[in-house]
Amino acid sequence: MLETTTELESLQALLEASRGRGSTHLRSIITAEHALTAEQLVQLLTGMKVLSVATVTSKGEPRISAMDGHFLHGTWTFGTDGSSAKAKHIARRPAVSVAHIDGEELALFSHGTAELLAPGPELDEVDAHWTAHYGTSPFSWGDDIRMYRLRMTWAVAYAFQRDELLRGRGITA
Repeated sequence: MLETTTELESLQALLEASRGRGSTHLRSIITAEHALTAEQLVQLLTGMKVLSVATVTSKGEPRISAMDGHFLHGTWTFGTDGSSAKAKHIARRPAVSVAHIDGEELALFSHGTAELLAPGPELDEVDAHWTAHYGTSPFSWGDDIRMYRLRMTWAVAYAFQRDELLRGRGITA
């Protein structure tokens, strides 16, 4: 868990505001007993998680694909090769939707902007995290690897049986 107190507070505020702005239907599903807190979420989202990342083509057609994601500092990081359709979509239209769904146990649905990480301390930290996980730097996987951070503008977190999920994964917060 790399999140600072400020990052946890910001994520918690976003989760609460997003749920509050949600439709009546959404709020009927993600009730208080099914919602996850920021602290619970960061403990649940350690390691690599499969993401469904949705972008839009130049014709306005939606496209979704699976990507590896790592939840760092209260948001997703993900990467792809610069020659991929996903990278081209993001370069032109960086608004994305990102979902992580773990069976019926938990889900995090989010919308925001995919920001290309520029060389510097933040990218260095992401590269070090990914390298520790995979054993090689993602930048060794191709000539034009691009790493992104999701700037979330909306996010809701759901657990079907929250208390059982948290107990089962050893989370007491």
